[in-house]
Order: sequence, then structure tokens, then C-alpha cells
Amino acid sequence: MRFLFLLLALAFTPLSFSQTWPAKPVRVIVNVAAGGVADVTARVLGARLAETLGQGFLVENRAGGDGYIGFDAVARSDADGHVLLYSPGSSMMIAPHIVNRPDLDPLKALAPVAATGRVSLYVIAHPEQPYKNFKEFLAYARANPGKLNYGSPGNGTSPHIATEVFNREAKVKLNHVPYKGAGPALQDLLGGQIQLVFDPGVGLAPARAGKVRMIAIAGPARHPDFPDVPTLEENGIKGVDGGPHFGFYAPSATPRDTISKISSEIQKAMQHPQVSERFKALAVDVAEPMSPEQFAAYVRGEHARYAKLIPELGIKN
Repeated sequence: MRFLFLLLALAFTPLSFSQTWPAKPVRVIVNVAAGGVADVTARVLGARLAETLGQGFLVENRAGGDGYIGFDAVARSDADGHVLLYSPGSSMMIAPHIVNRPDLDPLKALAPVAATGRVSLYVIAHPEQPYKNFKEFLAYARANPGKLNYGSPGNGTSPHIATEVFNREAKVKLNHVPYKGAGPALQDLLGGQIQLVFDPGVGLAPARAGKVRMIAIAGPARHPDFPDVPTLEENGIKGVDGGPHFGFYAPSATPRDTISKISSEIQKAMQHPQVSERFKALAVDVAEPMSPEQFAAYVRGEHARYAKLIPELGIKN
């Protein structure tokens, strides 16, 4: 009888555990550097989840390795919902086509939990450059191939891909300088070490303050704070965007009901006015609600899209 009771207790443990999630503080590993949009939005959501669920959500940056340092840390963690990955879409859906890591396939090692948002990109230049608007910039870039350096959050990130698409579509040659996050790239732009970034939003405040010059937007619409700055599509340059959704992931062995519970709580947090307003201030478009299964299908679709685009651009590790 005692043995039967033990078997029954073990059989029901996953269900009862998922119902009490979180049973302890949750670590949220962000696989890019502090100061970027992924880091900031993770902290906004972590604060809201901690408030509503009564457990701490501790954000930890594990930058480097094109996102794989963070992938590895989460994949090796206990699959109980208390260690999650928060990643830009580029790390999950673009980097695997560039990084040679046969020992770690993030699409197999990690399970999609919830999409959060996506960004437009802002073409931002150092104010001492000899161009004041997009048309002047384009003319200068075409007349001076290879003389302008642009920073990105890292090799294979969405801003990197977008700028290489821009190179192709605009018939220019900008040199790539990879960083470990959008924040460090912006700092070197402010310091004059590079001349340009396709920024995911962290440069909006310096642009408002006049410390950098916004010259174009890679997105569907103009920004309300910069009504005179055109989109690239208005200038006939298409296919340049901010890339796939940011999102939460868990170790692949995490029970499905636990993943569903986490996803549900993240969806509630996303709808809170404080969160949505903060996302808006960061110029992050909130993702449409998706179940974990729908988000997984989205990840597979975007992964397949970039499998075709990366070789066309000639991007390698």
C-alpha cells in the first residue's frame, strides 16, 4: 500500500508543481548585453511578474557567443520553469544559420513559451558626420564606399541582417563592426568610434536630446517624436526590418502544463498598462497573443525564412 501511494504521489507531482509555479525565485537569463531593448523589456516584465506572482524574477545577462552562452546556461538548467531564457528573435531564428554549434541546437534544446514584442530600427548617425538627412547620407555613402562603419548588437543579429539588406538594396557598402549588444554599439557611436547604427530603440533618448542624428526608420511608419524622419520604404528601399519577435523560452523538457502556466502569466503581464506604456516608450510593438504552440510555429517559420536569406547576403561567422 505504501508503495502504491508513492507511485501515485510521483505521478501527480508534475501537475501539482506546475499549479504552484513559481515555487521559488525565477532566473531570467538574457543572452545579450545590459542596456539594450531585450535587457530593458526583460526587466520591465520581470518586475511586473514579481509583483503579481509574489516571487522574484532575477534578470541575469549572459552575453556573448552570438547568444549561445545564454542558450547553454538555460538548456543545462532544471526543467521546472524556474530558469527561463529571454532572447531577441535574431539569436533564436537567425544565429543558428551562422554559428557552427552542432552540439547545441537552440530549437531542440529550448521550448518557446511566449512572444513579447518586436522593434523597428532607427538609422542613427553621429552628429558630426557631413550629412543631415537620409538623402544626403545615401549620396555620401554611394560616393564613399567602404568609408562608413556601422555598429550592430552582434554578428547575425537583426540589426546586422537589416543593415546588410540595406547595403544590397541601396547599393552601398557600409562596414560592419559587431558589439555584444545595442547599448555598447550606441556608446561607441556617441564617442565617434563608428559613424552609424541601425538602432533597435535604445538610441531614441539621445536622438531626442540631439546627441545623435536620426536620418531614417526601418519600419512600417514614422515615429511620432520624429515626424520629419522618413521610413526607408518611402525612399524606395524595401525588405529592411527589425527582425523576429523577442520572447521567453524554457528548457525543452519542461512540462507542457508548466509552460502553459508561464505563458499565461506573461500574457497577463503584457496587457498591464505600465508594461504596455513602457514598451511604447521603447518603440517596441507588443506581440499579438500566441499560445506556446503558436509561438513555436512562428519560430519555425522565421527560422526557415532566414535559412534562405543568410546565404543570399553572404553572412558567415
